[in-house]
Amino acid sequence: MWTLTSDVEEYAAVAEPFLLGDPVHNTVALTVLANLRVGMPAKDPRFGWWTVGGDVRGAFIHTPPHPVGLAIMPVEAVAPLVEALGGGLAAVTGQVELTSEVERLLGAPEQVVPERLYRLGTLTVPDVPGHGRPAVPADFPLLASWYQAFGEEVSTGGDADVADRVARRLAARELFVWEVGEAPVSLAALSPAAGGVCRIGPVYTPPSCRRHGYGAAVTAYASHIGLTERCDEVVLFTDLNNPTSNAIYQSIGYEPVSDYAHLTYS
Repeated sequence: MWTLTSDVEEYAAVAEPFLLGDPVHNTVALTVLANLRVGMPAKDPRFGWWTVGGDVRGAFIHTPPHPVGLAIMPVEAVAPLVEALGGGLAAVTGQVELTSEVERLLGAPEQVVPERLYRLGTLTVPDVPGHGRPAVPADFPLLASWYQAFGEEVSTGGDADVADRVARRLAARELFVWEVGEAPVSLAALSPAAGGVCRIGPVYTPPSCRRHGYGAAVTAYASHIGLTERCDEVVLFTDLNNPTSNAIYQSIGYEPVSDYAHLTYS
């Protein structure tokens, strides 16, 4: 049975212990939950948990305009969830066995982005010119433009809240740049620890600075900060349609965990 709520504290009280049972696979839900509880704005959020015999066995989180995020749940919970949400889902993300069930129920989406979750094993720091550093307020205009460009490249489109998002992440010390000389050439973000797990993303290098290893270097730098100062494990998601980025992350020590998909219906 699904129980739905718009109250983040009610959701946290019931679902968070379940999500913490597997903080790697539930990294997105846990991060969003943590951000909401410290004041991240969300319009018309919806949360829910799936119970069997009184035990929580699944959960989801939805903060429009972002997709419905499917945490761990049994496949048989997907159809009741789609029904509970009214059937007309604009976008969904989750492990492939769950998104495949969404496709079976709702038909072929307009777009499918195959993704893979990686977990950092032994970090290998690449030999790349330059150095990493935390982003500072003076970087704000550049980072906001990079965030916008990243969204356009990965087909999420323009983001009206990009300035607020970058400002929040700067204030929380979640953004890092790779610098050559005195010029930033690449960006990586690191989510706050949730259940002992931090997540890298986004990673962005402007086209004029690509093919020099800067994306790998800044990812390794942010990953090192995570492991040494903030969390027990570091994870990231990749777009499987981009073999270059998948190879880069594996070259610095990231190991595949499981496959996901991002479905867009409208």
